[in-house]
Amino acid sequence: MLFLVVALFLLGLLCGTAAHVPLPVTLASAAVICAWIALFALRERRRAHRHKN
Repeated sequence: MLFLVVALFLLGLLCGTAAHVPLPVTLASAAVICAWIALFALRERRRAHRHKN
C-alpha cells in the first residue's frame, strides 16, 4: 500500500497539480492523505476483527 502511495505521489509530482504548488504544500497534503488512509485501514481492520468473533 505504501509503495502505491509513493508511486502515485511521484507521478503527481512529475506531471500533475503537485508540480504547480510549492514542495512543502505537496508534502503536507501527502501526509494528510497518508494519515487518512491509515485511519481508514485501522477502522476497517477493527471492524473486520469484531465481526469474526
